[in-house]
Amino acid sequence: MKRRSLLLIGALTTFTAFSAFHSLASVADPVLKVGDQQLQTRGILEASGQLKDVPYKIEWFNFPAAQPLGEALNAGAIDVGGLGDAPLIFAYAAGARVRAVAATRSQPVDLAILVPAGSSIKSAADLKGKRIATTRGSIGHFLAIATLERAGIKLSDVTLEFMQPADAKSALESGNVDAWSTWDPYVALGELRDNNRSVANGVGLSSGLSFQAATDESIKTKRVQIDDFLRRVAAGQRWALSHPDEVATIQSRVTHLPADVLKVVYQRAQLKPIAIDSAVIAEQQRTADLYVRAGVIKTTLDVTPSFDTQFTAH
Repeated sequence: MKRRSLLLIGALTTFTAFSAFHSLASVADPVLKVGDQQLQTRGILEASGQLKDVPYKIEWFNFPAAQPLGEALNAGAIDVGGLGDAPLIFAYAAGARVRAVAATRSQPVDLAILVPAGSSIKSAADLKGKRIATTRGSIGHFLAIATLERAGIKLSDVTLEFMQPADAKSALESGNVDAWSTWDPYVALGELRDNNRSVANGVGLSSGLSFQAATDESIKTKRVQIDDFLRRVAAGQRWALSHPDEVATIQSRVTHLPADVLKVVYQRAQLKPIAIDSAVIAEQQRTADLYVRAGVIKTTLDVTPSFDTQFTAH
């Protein structure tokens, strides 16, 4: 009995030590699940060397657009991910427990409504009665609504066809839609490879804001890792401003998109990290208000709680 007791105590001690070791290992080596669109964030981080010596594991999830990325955030399938101002509003309005934790601003020429080269559509005014493809809840959706409002065209005077970018591209090529409201790199691809024309862009309509958003749960449990990741993203974005060729080359290897197209994307976007301040929140509120006016969001939305400013010093 004494021998068996000693063996039992020894086994329990070993199990406890084993469990403690793995508990410490899991704390020391956590996994940050990151959502990306067309591997844009990952491409910048790899090109700028910001993925070296990361003291935690990054698990990447790539999405074709912001809507599925926002859904993944809402489901808790990822911890943090990059998306535009409009998709963040849609996710928040849908009840997603997410917060914007970092912000960037780009030139809104990277948003456009594209038509085929031979289209009779010459300007936004010609969109009345037409079929416009876009992705629901995307910045392309926002651009379509804002463009029509500025042109004095009611939403009921057009047909919005909601689909993912690959399907929208095919629909435009086949003539199943008349126009496609989208964003880079799809705009640059359409212009440089498919001879599409832009009949409207985001200048004067879009804030050019985009965000890294994190779930409430990950902010609580992975704050240190998120903070480090955001610092690396901001450093990579600042580096990319003066190294468009290197970024385009590296990202082309990652995404298999043409390097010349990606160079255009980075050169015209001039993406810069900025602080989340009262002005940024006010701009986001104006975007939300547009959706309310258009009847896309049914109730007035206060966007202030969708921001977390504890990560802004990057």
